[in-house]
Amino acid sequence: MLTREQKDIVDSSGNIKINAVAGSGKTTTLIEYARARPGGKILYLAFNRAVKLEAEKKFAEKGVSNVRIETAHSLAFSRIVKGTDYTIKADSYKTPEIAGILGLDHFDGKHTAYIVATHINAFVAYFCNSDKARVQELDYEAVIGDPAARQFAISFKEEISHQTRLFLDKMNKGEIPIIHDFYLKKFQLSKPALPFDTILFDEGQDASAAMLDIFLCQRATKVIVGDSHQQIYGWRYAVNSLEKVDYPSFDLSASFRFDQDVAQLARSVISWKRHLKIPSALTISGSGKPGRIKTRAVIARTNTGLLVKAIELLIEKKEIASVYFEGRIENYTYANEGASIYDVLNLYNGEKERVRDKMIASMKDMDELEEYIEHTGDAQLRMLVEVVKEYGKKIPGYIKKLKECHLDHDQKDKADMIFSTVHRCKGMEYDEVTLADDFITEAKVQDASSADEGDGTSRLYEEINLLYVAITRAKSVLYVPQHIFPEVEKSGKTLKIIKPVKTSAKGYDLQSAKERNKSAYAPWSSDEDSRLMELFNKGKSPNQLAKIFDRTAGAIVARVKKLNLD
Repeated sequence: MLTREQKDIVDSSGNIKINAVAGSGKTTTLIEYARARPGGKILYLAFNRAVKLEAEKKFAEKGVSNVRIETAHSLAFSRIVKGTDYTIKADSYKTPEIAGILGLDHFDGKHTAYIVATHINAFVAYFCNSDKARVQELDYEAVIGDPAARQFAISFKEEISHQTRLFLDKMNKGEIPIIHDFYLKKFQLSKPALPFDTILFDEGQDASAAMLDIFLCQRATKVIVGDSHQQIYGWRYAVNSLEKVDYPSFDLSASFRFDQDVAQLARSVISWKRHLKIPSALTISGSGKPGRIKTRAVIARTNTGLLVKAIELLIEKKEIASVYFEGRIENYTYANEGASIYDVLNLYNGEKERVRDKMIASMKDMDELEEYIEHTGDAQLRMLVEVVKEYGKKIPGYIKKLKECHLDHDQKDKADMIFSTVHRCKGMEYDEVTLADDFITEAKVQDASSADEGDGTSRLYEEINLLYVAITRAKSVLYVPQHIFPEVEKSGKTLKIIKPVKTSAKGYDLQSAKERNKSAYAPWSSDEDSRLMELFNKGKSPNQLAKIFDRTAGAIVARVKKLNLD
């Protein structure tokens, strides 16, 4: 039985866009939309291969045979790669590979060639995901969030742009294997005409500008579906396609996944966007009914937060005996560039002869590696460094134990606990969800937004969306840390508050105090120093700065003196 909102969509005509909240039955709606048009040739564009396979299964179950289900990349592959001499790079290009291919050994300065190569890699990704025809039409420096990395890119602007064009040309000529985003870019620039009457474009909030351009250039009736509040791939140069099209708008506002407790919490999180002075309204209702707990999951913001939680539950507290990591556990111990947590650990222990990754091996010590991270803004590598500093020599044993207790994909539902970052569990759902404690809080949104820091608004916007997506994966039970939602005073039937375990006689949170003390004396990165200098010079008080940097006022005063700012 369709809702009134679903019926309105099925009965619509012409180009439309659909704002669909989490768990609102958008696939069911699109299936019924297609069934109502049995004579038309329909293309369903899925966000990735996993979504494609799930959609194929659901459309087949309903007996809908006039819909072809593809990803933008699968369409591009058949048109651009198939039948040619192109070879595909199985994974992304690593920094040393790019430096070697382009001969970047003419730079002076420590690790300059590798830093330049890292920026070339990012610029290639930015261009391939854009809708522009030429590299020169893009302002690469403007999309770099890290101040130190941005300054480096500005200093080497012409060289990075020139070498980016050379690298793209080598792929175009087939001199080196091409990456997946490259053949999608070639497909977009070829202005393809797709032979369909209707195109259904799913997950529109996370599409690249190249994907959107392909979609908009078609003569077919266009239906774009998504949820603006689930946009979490801005770091991969995604654009919110729903905001880019001026089509009649329809809503799917009732979630069948969770009840009103979770819906209300989701609405509360999205309301934090008011601090950023951007639209924060969310129409959502929870119609789900809590059921039996078959799947339990921990969802974290970062790889680091997830590994720490897995180590805590499996090894330190021994609360679980088997685990499953969405997307394979190995992916959580490697950075995007290919360096493993073991490479970072060996460098940390002074055992450089055991480092396999060429880029990490080129570093003299951890200080050099962290300096490299500051100039490249490599967040994945920074996370590995954090885990190594946290656990040190215990890491090999911990990872070995996690792998021993890890179940295969076909046994996923039998795992005592499923572990996933938000990005890897996008589109999934679990009976019980526990949030790790590495998500943003409303207080941090307020503090950071008042600091007026350049690209901060887009970063904070996506951090809020990450928390919203994590919350809305839960079907029956949701456990949330109290420090993230201090305004939620008591647990409900579905919503459970994780309260501090240890308190003093006065009710003071000893664990939080321990963490604050640990944070207060953590090493300062040069990025934090630059930010501290900027905010201090703007007149921020030590107490205000303490909240922003999650340290004590005493630690702020000490650092100010160290930097001779007083």
